[in-house]
Parts: sequence; C-alpha cells; structure tokens
Amino acid sequence: MVTLDGKPVSVTDLLPLALTNVGHFTSMRVDTDGIRGLSLHMERLARDCKVVWDAELDTGRVLNYVRQVLEGEARPCTIRVTIYDPKVDLGHPLAAQEPHILVTVRGAGTSPPEPLCAKSVVYERDLPEVKHVGLFGALYARGAAQRTDFDDALFVGRDGRVSEGGTWNVGFVDHQGAVVWPQAPVLPGVTMALLQRHTEHRIDVVTLNQATGMAAAFATNTSIGVRPLVAIDDTTFPVDHPVLRHLQLTYRAIPGESL
Repeated sequence: MVTLDGKPVSVTDLLPLALTNVGHFTSMRVDTDGIRGLSLHMERLARDCKVVWDAELDTGRVLNYVRQVLEGEARPCTIRVTIYDPKVDLGHPLAAQEPHILVTVRGAGTSPPEPLCAKSVVYERDLPEVKHVGLFGALYARGAAQRTDFDDALFVGRDGRVSEGGTWNVGFVDHQGAVVWPQAPVLPGVTMALLQRHTEHRIDVVTLNQATGMAAAFATNTSIGVRPLVAIDDTTFPVDHPVLRHLQLTYRAIPGESL
C-alpha cells in the first residue's frame, strides 16, 4: 500500500518527487513487538523537515498514517516515510514549504544477511546529516563496487577519513576489543544510535589504513541490524568475532516501541 497524507497516491502526486528528487525519509523495520528506535525515527523526520523545508512536522500525523498502512500487513515488514512537497519545482525550490507525508510498505527479510564485502571509494554525500532522497551518488558507487564483485561501497572522504557505507553506518572493533565508530560527516543512523546507548564505544578518526588494520568491522542499519564485514578491499576480517556477536545480541534484545 502507498498513501499520501493517508489517501491513495496518484501518479500526478508522485511526479514532482520523481522529477525533482527533493525530500527526505526514514525507513523502519516493523516487528511483532513494534519498531526499535521509533522515537528516534520520528525525531529524525522532524529534524530533517526543519532543515530541508524550514517547516515543523506533526509526527503524530505521521504515526497515524503509518498505523493506517500497517493494517492487515504481515510482520516483519519495512515502512518508509518520505516527506516531500508536491509543489516543488526545479526553478523555485524554496516556494515549496508545505511538506506532505508519503508512506510505503514492503516485506522484510527474516534471515540474517550474508557478511558484507566492501570496496573503498572516495565519496562524500551531500548534506550527510540528512537522510535525503538524493541517492544517485551512493547508488552509483554501490553499482560500481558490484561490477567488481564487491557487495557495496565504503565511503572515504577527501581528507582520508572513513565515513559510512552506501546505506549503512560502519563500525570497527580494535585489537583491544573496543567498538570504534568513525569520526566523520555521516548520517546519524538509528541503529548506530541505539547501539551507542547500550554498549561501550568510542568515536575516533579512522583512516582507510586504520580501518583495514582493525580486528573486525561491521555495518548497521534498520533493515540488517548488525552485519559483519568480511572484507574491505583486499583485507579480510573474521565474521565470528565475539564483539560482533555481542553487538548482534545486544541489538536484538532492544525492545520495539509500540505504535
């Protein structure tokens, strides 16, 4: 089901989003006990709405529309909430200041994903602190990595700092068993934020050389939880490191928030 402000969406409604690609979103995995980090997802939408549209977002309305779309849906599933203004146009983007709420739903996998093999690429997302719909650069990098038999791209800034993956945050385990998150312009992921709340960690500069010298590496996002990295470029990592197992168990133990 796809709705715009709680009503069936039309092609005309979607054309501005497709043709201008201006908006922001969040994706949430819905399990039988609710959504992990639901309040953080709503905070993200409200924060990004202020940045992108200079407008306040009624997250209560968002939740009502999400509940409506979820009626009759099997769980687990993935809900995506996209905020955009159908009046936006290329010539006058600032004229669009009345964002609307697009809600879509799709199935979610139940099996743990395979470990991830990542290719490092020099890339920096536009406005990285916002989860915006401008995914061309990230998806182009992903496709380029996949053409060389990698699963995805790991972004490295022009300053040499590792930042994040195509649609995931990256973390590392050093040789003392400490969890290290890169200090760089990144999307503040909800899964990353939840893990930081529940585990000891540090945030530090991680260059590519430092990254490939770590004891283990992992990716996080709402869809995959904690996914081991088996390789970055030619460097391989163990996927059964005990800290990775601890992170996976910790994340799974975080209760969902009720809608």
